[in-house]
Amino acid sequence: MSDDIEDMGPVDFLVIEFPGNRMTGEAFPLLLDLVDRGIVRILDMSFVRKDLDGSVVAVEVAEMQDGSGLGMSVFEGASSGLLGQDDLDEAGNALEPGNAAAVLVYENVWAAPFARALRRSGAQMVASGRIPVQALLASLETEEGGPADGA
Repeated sequence: MSDDIEDMGPVDFLVIEFPGNRMTGEAFPLLLDLVDRGIVRILDMSFVRKDLDGSVVAVEVAEMQDGSGLGMSVFEGASSGLLGQDDLDEAGNALEPGNAAAVLVYENVWAAPFARALRRSGAQMVASGRIPVQALLASLETEEGGPADGA
């Protein structure tokens, strides 16, 4: 197993909220395409729902309705055991009551060769983060309206 870990790319997680428990399924074929092309590997995928009373419950894949014609059953069995009940409860706490979420843990397979090379050289990741698209767009809009435009 330790050899497998040494060969892995960075692992990330997402909590994707579906307002009113409505999933269109539009994104799932794109996720499958990323998997098929070897860009990401799904390690774990679970679903949770936050009821109107605030309680958080796990939802089976078969209970999810995607409305797209894409059967959600393709995601059944996507469980490595990385996600525990505490993780699902924490994900549920981020939801608005009446909404559901997919909790996705995935390996960035595309980055594995880079990560292996860094590990071999003794380097290690000490921080990571993500810039929300909204913050990036706001920053770019500010930049475009600033003195650099000659205004």
